[in-house]
Amino acid sequence: MTVGRVLVTGGVRSGKSRHAEGLLAEERAVTYVAAGPVYDDDDWAARVAAHRARRSATWSTVETRDLAGAIRTATGPVLVDCLGTWLNAVIDEARLWEAPVVEIDDYVGGLLSEVAAVLAETRVPVVVVTNEVGLGVVPEHRSARIFRDALGTINQRVAAVCDEVHLVVAGRVLKL
Repeated sequence: MTVGRVLVTGGVRSGKSRHAEGLLAEERAVTYVAAGPVYDDDDWAARVAAHRARRSATWSTVETRDLAGAIRTATGPVLVDCLGTWLNAVIDEARLWEAPVVEIDDYVGGLLSEVAAVLAETRVPVVVVTNEVGLGVVPEHRSARIFRDALGTINQRVAAVCDEVHLVVAGRVLKL
């Protein structure tokens, strides 16, 4: 199945990555953009291994925070997994967790503008995975509020340039 631009959102362990992979399952060559941080622990390694095991051996993996560049240079379908881990890595690398919110918004917003523009212009199928984190309580800790608010904005801007948005809950998909 060839798709245009699809944003796949949902909670942790909802099945969103599996669904996103399924959207491109018939494609021989897919660029899988692993956009998140690299953690040095057994749990993270197991999670990464499980994702890799599900993907076709013909898919290539690119580990980068440069989402716009990865999409821009792709010659075939792209799967980005995921905007939540990308945001975490971007804030970590820029050391912005303690910065004023306006500084974080400006920095992330600049990167996001480029990603949204490239997504709007691309001619290759792109499936982008993200986390839906705004359905719960207001977090007690500042870093969690910053993350939740920034990701909510990111999700809105990416959804605006996508052809479809799929919400995955408990392994079930709702096309919005």
